[in-house]
Amino acid sequence: MAYNLLKGKKGIIFGALNDNSIAWKVAERVVEEGAEIVLTNTPVSIRLGTINTLAEQCNSIVIPADATNVEELENLVDKALEHFGGKFDFVLHSVGMSPNVRKGRAYTDLDYSFMDKTLDISAVSFHKLLQTLYKRDALNEWGSVVALSYIAAERAFAGYSDMADAKAMLQSIARNFGVIYGAERKVRINTVSQSPTPTTAGQGISGMQMMFDFADHMSPLGNASASECADYIVTLFSDFTRKVTMQNLYHDGGYSSAGLTERLITDYIAPKE
Repeated sequence: MAYNLLKGKKGIIFGALNDNSIAWKVAERVVEEGAEIVLTNTPVSIRLGTINTLAEQCNSIVIPADATNVEELENLVDKALEHFGGKFDFVLHSVGMSPNVRKGRAYTDLDYSFMDKTLDISAVSFHKLLQTLYKRDALNEWGSVVALSYIAAERAFAGYSDMADAKAMLQSIARNFGVIYGAERKVRINTVSQSPTPTTAGQGISGMQMMFDFADHMSPLGNASASECADYIVTLFSDFTRKVTMQNLYHDGGYSSAGLTERLITDYIAPKE
């Protein structure tokens, strides 16, 4: 059901690869809520994925951009300003990748050149994006920027490796840029810590299915799906959350506040007859 929460708003969605992507679901939902969007991803992701199908569905255009490349980000923002005929209102940063995780490198045996890439892709790219938006003065007052994070930024999770460090940096960037952007331009910046979600990127993490099942047992409301995450992000792009900024917001069915649940005891801990 649509509520026209984003009627007349415009924005950029980073990171839609295929219909498993959270960014894909967000694109669908913001358009349902009345927004106009520009889609972007790296050229190789555009070739390998199905983002052009999403663009047709959302009556959008696709502008290739590597989020780690400032010149490409500047080109993206300039073309978006031209396409929209002026400033826009929201941006989703759904960008993350760890070569160490992909290569199965243990946290005690990281390749540091890989780690540099992890941090650049998954965190520093967020600063590059925000700085580009800020310098171009591309966002309207009360605009909203959201980046996807994970609770591994605050807790240790086996297998998440240097992505956890990147997510911690991502959240720090949201706070540090948020205080400036909010005071000077009335733009809000937040991160969302979503439940484990079986996206293409998430499936590359060792033990992802076990992590997914455990979180579902620990969450009083169960894991949040990609579609439910998209619903939540719609509210963060809307005018109903104008005073929410510099926050890491948990969208995880209560997992982040749960200690031990009856379901976990029953299914995993209690002795079997």
